[in-house]
Amino acid sequence: MSNAKQPSRRDFLQGSTAAAAGAALAGGLSIARSAHAQGSDVIKVALVGAGGRGSGAVSQQMNADKGVKLVAIADAFEQRANGSLGQLQKRYPDQVDVPPDRVFLGLDGYKKAIDAGVDLVTIATPPGFKAAPYKAAVDAGKHVFMEKPCCVDGPGFRMLMEASKTADEKNLLVGIGLQRRHEPKYIETIKRIHDGAIGDVMFTRVYWNGGGIWNRGREDWMNELQYQVHNWYHFAWLSGDNIAEQHIHNIDIGNWVQNDHPIEANGMGGCTARYLGSFRGTGQIFDHHFVEFTYANGAKMFSQCRHMKGCWGSVSEAAHGTKGTSNCAGQISGENEWRFSGPSPGGHQQEQTDLVAALRAGERYNEGYYGATSSMTAVLGMNANYSGKIVKWDELVNKGKDLAPDDLTWDSQPPVQKDENGDYPIPMPGQYNPFA
Repeated sequence: MSNAKQPSRRDFLQGSTAAAAGAALAGGLSIARSAHAQGSDVIKVALVGAGGRGSGAVSQQMNADKGVKLVAIADAFEQRANGSLGQLQKRYPDQVDVPPDRVFLGLDGYKKAIDAGVDLVTIATPPGFKAAPYKAAVDAGKHVFMEKPCCVDGPGFRMLMEASKTADEKNLLVGIGLQRRHEPKYIETIKRIHDGAIGDVMFTRVYWNGGGIWNRGREDWMNELQYQVHNWYHFAWLSGDNIAEQHIHNIDIGNWVQNDHPIEANGMGGCTARYLGSFRGTGQIFDHHFVEFTYANGAKMFSQCRHMKGCWGSVSEAAHGTKGTSNCAGQISGENEWRFSGPSPGGHQQEQTDLVAALRAGERYNEGYYGATSSMTAVLGMNANYSGKIVKWDELVNKGKDLAPDDLTWDSQPPVQKDENGDYPIPMPGQYNPFA
């Protein structure tokens, strides 16, 4: 991969450090500059992907500043776009101005939303569909907030990194929905870890173990592609599996602690319960993952995520060093014992408060780099578990297969099809090939 496509490790570290510094700065904006949050100029927002998280992000942007106005919506489905618009109009009657001609439908509706005279594009599509609208928004000179995860494969990662570089060149602000980066308890704790409070970090442990998520049924009017997009979480080409869609939050903390991304991964996982009984034939992702990630300095990150009821649950992170340990979120034990005691606002609102305040103040930060690398770290783990083999970062980024085509229409055939038994193919370790 040429330098134009794949940044060097030094380039990544510089970008990651700058992004982390930007997030730390942003974490203080709401305190230091709260008086500036109520500006008089309108910030016009387009929402691309009108599901629950997209609608929530826009709501939090409008909560942060009465001058934020939603002026365009794009979604694959008419009922989703109109349902979100109706709810937002009820809650924010003075901040929503979306006439019918600024509601854009279909898989390419984002292009018209970006071109609707907006300042900020909020992207909350399924992960497999994020890279293209991100690039389009940046190319059009728009500021961006993009929900995590941001890609499901190497080609998507490369597009994200290139677009983030373009955003820097255009002096654009890029926020990513890894909200822990905006929570003071995380910011202060990880700063102390970087300053040596627990010594040299030997390994981290990260978890997202819970009971499971929604599974949407097939409607009579849907063709196969529409069904898969509607039930997107359950298809790896759209979601990146639950290791990306949810567990990325914890994986991102591990990368933040190391200020790096892993160079390889191996692990194990499978699907033992998710598609039995009434859910058979509705999807293809795993319901449990365990990954051992290895960084260039030899440090490890041990990763667990699981969707099974009645099992041990945890959503947490921990870092272990030569002088102590930390939960990464306000506690350090060992030689330099410490507890965070300051205010700790909720991350979802804080990240939007910081974003809007930064726009008002003329500040710029670019979280696109760590959004891309943490997403790709999850994808690395997914492919290690699907294949049952050690998978190298560079090889997967440069040669991994393209899971999510970017030229689909509703007449297209999705890349995953049912077999003769009516089941979608669940990846089989020892047989799955990440490169073909």
